[in-house]
Order: sequence, then C-alpha cells, then structure tokens
Amino acid sequence: MFKNKLGIFTSIFITLAIIITLLYEFDILPVSADFMIGVRWATALVLIINALARKNLTTWIITCMILGVFVGVDFPNAAMALQPLSKGFIKLVKTIVAPIIFATLVYGIAGHSDLKQVGRMAWKSMLYFFCATSCAIFIGLAVINITQAGVGIDMQSMPHEVLPAPKPPDAALQSLPDHVHGIYKFAHFIYDLFPENIVKSMYENQVLQVVVFSVLFGIGLAMVEEKKRKPLVDFTESLSETMFKFTNIIMYFAPIGVGAAMAYTVGHLGVDILKNLFMLLGSLYMALVFFILLVFVPIMLFLKIPIKKFIAAVKEPVSIAFATTSSDAALPKAMSAMEKFGVPRKIVSFVIPTGYSFNLDGTSLYLSLASIFVAQAAGMNLDLGQQLGIAFTLMITSKGVAAVPRASLIVLIATAEQFGLPVFIIAAILGIDELMDMARTSVNVIGNCLATVVIAKWEGEFDDEAPYRLTDETLDEV
Repeated sequence: MFKNKLGIFTSIFITLAIIITLLYEFDILPVSADFMIGVRWATALVLIINALARKNLTTWIITCMILGVFVGVDFPNAAMALQPLSKGFIKLVKTIVAPIIFATLVYGIAGHSDLKQVGRMAWKSMLYFFCATSCAIFIGLAVINITQAGVGIDMQSMPHEVLPAPKPPDAALQSLPDHVHGIYKFAHFIYDLFPENIVKSMYENQVLQVVVFSVLFGIGLAMVEEKKRKPLVDFTESLSETMFKFTNIIMYFAPIGVGAAMAYTVGHLGVDILKNLFMLLGSLYMALVFFILLVFVPIMLFLKIPIKKFIAAVKEPVSIAFATTSSDAALPKAMSAMEKFGVPRKIVSFVIPTGYSFNLDGTSLYLSLASIFVAQAAGMNLDLGQQLGIAFTLMITSKGVAAVPRASLIVLIATAEQFGLPVFIIAAILGIDELMDMARTSVNVIGNCLATVVIAKWEGEFDDEAPYRLTDETLDEV
C-alpha cells in the first residue's frame, strides 16, 4: 500500500517538474536558474526515496539515468570526470559476453544433439533478420524524405568533430577489376566470420567469430560418443549457469555505470545541442517509433505475444543499452530475460548473439536516414534509383556492423564515399551521434529480443505461460 501511494506521489511530482521545466525553457515561467536547480534536485530526492522503497534494480537504473542528466546539466565538468565509471561498467560486462555465448551455444547444441534444429534456426533467423532490417532501411528512407531534415541546414552552426579513421583500403581489392569488387567484398565478409584464434576473437570481442566457433565446436561435440561427450556438456552447462550468476553480481554496479554514462553524455554535449539539430534527431526518433509501431507491434499481435509483459521483460536491458550506447552491455541481461520470458536457452543463445551482427534494426534505419540527410545537407537531389542503390548497399554493409558504440559511423563513411556524398557533413553530425546512438542501440536490443520469441514460436518451443509468471521480483532474479 505504501509503495502504491509513493508511486502515485512520485508520478505527480515528476509530472509537475516536467511542466515547470518546459515552461521555463520556453520563457513562459519567469523563474531563476537557482529555482530550477532546486526543482531538479528535489525531483532527485523523490526518485531516490522511491527507489529505496521499491528495492528494484530496474527502478534504480532509471533513477540513476535521470540523476546522471541532472549532474550533467548542473555540474558538467564533474559529469565528464565520471566517464571512467561508465567505461568500467562496459568493460566488466564484456568479460561475460564471450564465455556466456560459448557455454550456452555449445550446451544448447551438444546437450540436445539436434543438429537439424540448429540448421533450421540458422535459416529462419537469417530470413527474419533480412526482412526486419530491410523494413528498417525503407522506413528510414521514407521518413527522411518526408521531413526533409537536411534541406536548408546551416553547416557552419553545426558542431564539428574528428571522424573515426576508416579501415585502410584492401590491397587485394585494388588489384581486381571493378566488376568483381562486389564478389570479393562478399567473399571477404565470409572470411571475416571465421576465427583465426578463438582467444584472440574473445579478446577483440568479435561476437560473430565466437558464435561460429561455438556452433562448430558444439556440432563436433554432438558427434562424439556419449561417454566422452558428457564431461564437456556438463562443463558448459555449469559454465553457463555460473556466468548468469556472475551477470547478476555485475548488474549491481549497473545503476552507477548507467548514471555515469548519462552524466558524461549530457555534460559533454549539453542539452542546448538538441536545438541545433532538432530536425535530424526528431526524424530519427520518429522513424524508430514508426518502425516499432509498424513492424514490431504487428509481429507481436500476429504471434499473440503479450506486449505489456514483453515490455516488462526488456525494459532493463533496453535502459542499459540506452544509457551506455552499447548492445554488448545489455547482452547478458537480454539473454537471461528472454529465457525467463519463455524462450528456450538453446534458441536464445543462438539467435541473440547472431542478431548482434545481422539484426541491427535501429542501426540499419539510422544508416539509411543519415545517408540521405547528408545528401540533403549538401544540396544533392538523389532520385529514387540512387536512394534504392544506397538502401541495397546498406542491406549488405550494415550486416557486419559490430554492436559497439560508434561502429556504424565507419559504415556510414564508407557508404558516403562510395556514392560521392560529402564526408565532412558526417563529421558535423558526429557531435550528436551519442544522442542518436542511444535510440538506435535500444531498438537493436528490442529487435533481437523479439527475434528470439519469433524463432521460438516458429519452432513451436515457446512457453506461452511463462510471460504471465513474470513479476518484478522474478525479473530482478534474472
């Protein structure tokens, strides 16, 4: 009863604080800056009391995100000094990624010895990934053509940043004639899937290489006679259970890491930068919302997935992804949450890691939208054929984007250069890339979580009763 009353009071207080802030920002309410500081920190106090009462990890993560914004606004220098905490959290989570993928995949394959199912999951996953990312790319194109966000942009008023260095040109590619470049790039993409050294792949966080090694290892182990297979199967089962418990321990640090990440972002960029590039940001967020409503929601309705329960299951990994701009940071929680949601571990352990390279819906949408934005800002009028050429190119290149912050910029630069778009404009929008990365990374995580449910339903192995057994307590135990 006390929690319900406190929740109502917190909601009313936050609503009033938001209204006051909006009135202040639009110069409707003539109050001092000191008064607004008081409003922010009174809100912070209420949120902390609410989080203490609820004792819920998700509540603490969201609370610390908001506190991070307040620290970034009022103490920007101190906020930027907190960046090592956010980087430390991401480093800590990345130590889990490779072992948890290896253990769950090998156990899922060798523990059940159903090699035909692995093949079925592979082609079904790839088909779903292709359809989902293609929808994302075309929605991005449609929104940017409607909003015309890049038209009339004053490039001088935009923040200028240094671009990340693209990969050096492949010497072998330079020696081949133009008409076989596409074949070589595709062949080289396949080449990059295979690990040269599994320890090196784990060290470099090459998720797809770890997946390929784990699948092949699991298939090989499944072919071994039962007596010799059992010790390794038992080891991988024990390792996977241990890594999930390890995840639970690390997640106690999540509110601090997430809050520090948000504080650094706001302190580094400031909130005023939103005003300079509102149209671009607005177009991206609008396109992502359209994508969720036009693609994700119909899929959930068609497959009779309980939407509210799904939101409850993914809100914690999504909030981690939003604040840290890293899908990897959310991977362990996403995997355990989907398992709790009713998806078998063998499907979760295959689909989510694979999706981190092939099913980046938010990133694919961003790349199509940003490419056309660059052309619009440069005054270039691309016809439908040229835009479709960019879209089909992104369908291929975006599949190899690593699920780490800022990796999509490399693909955007390469695409811009290929189609003769001015790269300096990408350097201009890099200043707000963190704000855009928050949204697209969140959609990446949602998309990969939904993909596990789709494949589980397709395989006829989804536990339809599991979502209704979910509570805040069980999610915190994930």
